[in-house]
Amino acid sequence: MDESTLWWMAAGAAVALELLSGSFYLLMLALGLAAAALSAHLGGALALQFVVAAAVGGGSVLGWHLRQRDPNGAPQAGANRDLHLDIGEMVQVDHWNDDGSATVHYRGADWAALHRGDAVPAGGAHRVVEIVGSRLLLEKI
Repeated sequence: MDESTLWWMAAGAAVALELLSGSFYLLMLALGLAAAALSAHLGGALALQFVVAAAVGGGSVLGWHLRQRDPNGAPQAGANRDLHLDIGEMVQVDHWNDDGSATVHYRGADWAALHRGDAVPAGGAHRVVEIVGSRLLLEKI
């Protein structure tokens, strides 16, 4: 059996494992295995095939990991509107407690709320900017 066939089978196994586990990183490793298969097709030595597999697969995993970190300041889970549809919604705060908390009526229920920012909290319209546990983090409009 050719070396390239073994590499292609390993790449196919990695893709199949990814489908079972849902780990996108296995697809990146499969790219490295496919690159090694192409290296074998081009007549590269076995050592070169392993280096290509490690470089492409490892580089892809590292690149994907760095991409996921998103240095552009993507919001954390509590402030991500894709996860919490309440982010950006308006609430009315009647008064703030001495400890910086308040109770607001929102979506038919009373919610605990905290003020975000350095300014002294004042009553009025506020926007939900984050959800911390079961509390709304509010910012004055």
